[in-house]
Amino acid sequence: MNAWFRQHAQAFGRGLRRVGLLNVIVIGVALALPVGGYAVIESLRAVSGRLALDPQISLFLDAKGADRETLAASLKRDARISRVRFVPREQALKELGAVQGLPDLIAALGRNPLPDAFVVTAREEGIEPLVADLAKLPGVAHVQADALWARRLASLARLARAGLWLLAGLLGTALVAVTFNTIRLQILTQRDEIEVSKLIGATDGFIGRPFYYAGLLQGVAGAAIALAVVAVSLGLLNGEVRALSESYGSDFRFGFLTPEDAAAVILFAGLLGWAGAHLSVRRHLRAIEPS
Repeated sequence: MNAWFRQHAQAFGRGLRRVGLLNVIVIGVALALPVGGYAVIESLRAVSGRLALDPQISLFLDAKGADRETLAASLKRDARISRVRFVPREQALKELGAVQGLPDLIAALGRNPLPDAFVVTAREEGIEPLVADLAKLPGVAHVQADALWARRLASLARLARAGLWLLAGLLGTALVAVTFNTIRLQILTQRDEIEVSKLIGATDGFIGRPFYYAGLLQGVAGAAIALAVVAVSLGLLNGEVRALSESYGSDFRFGFLTPEDAAAVILFAGLLGWAGAHLSVRRHLRAIEPS
């Protein structure tokens, strides 16, 4: 067992010496793109998750000719509507006054400018026909589809995640290709040494072990650089985001990856580096035979 650990420790040391700094930097910059994109999307997803994504519609009533009871009954009979809630103008003003920066403006008006309203929740996603029909009801002055923008944001987030996975796949393939080519050059450079090692009885597993460690360490080091680049970039962005979000009364910041996600990135990059080394060793090391 001690001999096994000693052999792997020696192979680890030789592999570490074969890790190229420029290759690590290239891998780190490439991985920083999907990792940073994932961090940004997860931060935005956390915000959109707190928004009401149900298809809601606000019906603002005409103060002069609205028959509230008749309108409420008509809305409840509509099979396309799952819930109806009446919002008196006093309650609407109170909710609006809770928004930062608006109490002074409301006080300056001297009166309540808001109408009574119904907020209805639709059963279906395609609510445009329902909005058009509700706008024709007597006593309805204006109809506004709430939360549509939030639903569009969620759809954009799903599209962005799909694009992010595609980008991660492409850059992961590039990581494997970079490692494959690096190990290939190292094997060809040490061809004479490998032939001598095989002459004295060294197996392909023994000879290839340092190359495997080199690929693994190259991927891990690249992932570490990618995480550092993302952390610094998000810190710089949050300096600007803080001023913008505080002007809206929010404490939104771009969050960094969780420890589990960061560990997954390092593990994934290490496995890709190992895979690139494995492919290169199988193709080129076995082709070298002592003459």
